[in-house]
Amino acid sequence: MQVWGITDRGAVRQQNQDAYAVKVLEDGRVIALVCDGMGGARAGNVASTIAVELFMEEFLKADQDSPVEERMGHAASVANQAVFRRSASDADCAGMGTTMVAVLAGAGEAVILNEGDSRCYHINSEGIILVTRDHSLVEDLVERGELTREQARTHPHRNLITRALGAEPMLMADCFHQPLAEGDYLLLCSDGLSNVVNEQEMLYEVIHGGEASQCCQHLLDIALSRGAPDNVTAVLVKR
Repeated sequence: MQVWGITDRGAVRQQNQDAYAVKVLEDGRVIALVCDGMGGARAGNVASTIAVELFMEEFLKADQDSPVEERMGHAASVANQAVFRRSASDADCAGMGTTMVAVLAGAGEAVILNEGDSRCYHINSEGIILVTRDHSLVEDLVERGELTREQARTHPHRNLITRALGAEPMLMADCFHQPLAEGDYLLLCSDGLSNVVNEQEMLYEVIHGGEASQCCQHLLDIALSRGAPDNVTAVLVKR
């Protein structure tokens, strides 16, 4: 398995409050995650950095024989508690939080955890599927049939999320199982990408856009060409 990633502050923001990490494990599986911080000029960066570093640390030191969902959930919960405590104890970080989308991808299956509106897409030559469900106001409106998916991408309240890591002392993240066949891809991204690059464009770049190693850069370039009003992060996993 292979993995690539990129992050950029975009064309408008002064600071990049996204963070990500990727690692190919000894058994060939890939662990990767993307976090999009929020909570003020400095605090969003603190939240996403804490979350990424603690998740990876806790996941990698956990018992490798324990269930994957258990290991990922524990790692996310430790990160959640750390962000929550920092938010409560540091006035400069009050109210901070972060999204998280994490994946452990192996031969045959990927396990995906998410909190907030950073996403995981499954992509192959047959099409693109959004695996995760956004915890956001506009996603609730889409599910009720009050907005189309395309309308949601440009809705003025599209950035209002209903759940975030660090917002509460207990984490209630969702977990998904996605079959993975040879040649399949997983794309993890922050909303700085998904709000400006649509799913068909993602599909085209991953399948037809050239070398997989350059795909994340191509997606970033598209976002930047459209003004990239937010930080942009993309991670691509290939089976």
